[in-house]
Amino acid sequence: MSELTFAPADEGLWQQYDKLATRSYGHQVGDITALREHADLRVAIRDGQVVAGGLGFVVDQFFGGSPVPSACLGAGCVAPEERGQHLAARMTAERLRPLRERGAVISATSTSSNGYARRLGWEAPVQVFAWSVAADDLKRSFTGGNFSIGHGLTDDARSLQRDLARQWNGPVLRPVWWSSWKENKSALATYRFHSPGHPAAGVLSLATKRHERHGVSLVVHDFWAATEPASAAMLAFLGRHNTRAETIEFRRGALPPYPTLLHNLHRFRPIAESWHPWMLRILDVPEAVRLRGWPTDLTTAVPIEIENETGTSWDRWMFQMKAGTAEITPTPAEGQVTFTRRQLAVWYAGGYRSATSARMAGVRAVSEKALASLVRSTADLEPWLPDHF
Repeated sequence: MSELTFAPADEGLWQQYDKLATRSYGHQVGDITALREHADLRVAIRDGQVVAGGLGFVVDQFFGGSPVPSACLGAGCVAPEERGQHLAARMTAERLRPLRERGAVISATSTSSNGYARRLGWEAPVQVFAWSVAADDLKRSFTGGNFSIGHGLTDDARSLQRDLARQWNGPVLRPVWWSSWKENKSALATYRFHSPGHPAAGVLSLATKRHERHGVSLVVHDFWAATEPASAAMLAFLGRHNTRAETIEFRRGALPPYPTLLHNLHRFRPIAESWHPWMLRILDVPEAVRLRGWPTDLTTAVPIEIENETGTSWDRWMFQMKAGTAEITPTPAEGQVTFTRRQLAVWYAGGYRSATSARMAGVRAVSEKALASLVRSTADLEPWLPDHF
């Protein structure tokens, strides 16, 4: 078997990879064409033929309210005849290299091969669900209030989405091309909700698909609400589709993890379906800590030990946080808390909501106080990634 080479894709290699992905996935992958102008494509070549590859691009993700440059990976595959040779791991390293050179200090991916991603250092900060709710239940349980509804995405609606994204750990700071990519890909209709004389307080995007005999399937892709009344108005609007859509589906991760349905449905009978979760990896520990946002009212200094990138040793660091900033520097001090690379990613994303959940995830600590202090430093905002790539 001849040697592999890795390369950035030119036009010919891009077309080859498009055909390979169609064969590997069993269907055409639209993003390979749609993201041509925005993504980097790296491929593996054997005997002049593309046998593996994947897309990647650098965008900011919000953590602690601050944008952090992230290498987002998607649409990766290995030719079926090449599987079992650890090519995916080599291909991933090649895909990340140019993105790290462009400033990425963390990396996000969504894959059904969770075990493979974990072996390479990614971990899931939070469970991800898709929801299905009867349209009649929404109509009966929610009212629209004093909200006007407009069709289309406006500047104030974009500003609202960005402002709300800062309130979670994980959402993408969407570049200017993001909305048109998503709208074209999924044929989205976008609605904005506002009180008279006020800027948008809610943004809702949805897609419809006709049933063969009658009605439609309605799938929500974006659900951004600034207030509880705005959220109720958006759910009431969805409920008014009951004459055409029997159920309202919220695409995986689209519904924020707040208790609006739990506290308001007349009958709580939505269906939750678990999906493969989004996963996070820390590429550059000091820079990821420096760029992240931190609580302004907490001060702490904790020596910690972190598994190195190869998993062969443990490095000692001093984590210090004060007045909304933090840094992590090498130290000779013995760590009071020990993180694997994967546990570090979950902590960074606020996935540990208590010291108990961190311990049950395998985080080792000789000081309960130190562990609780670290958990508080990232648990002020919840992890949520509604963006798909």
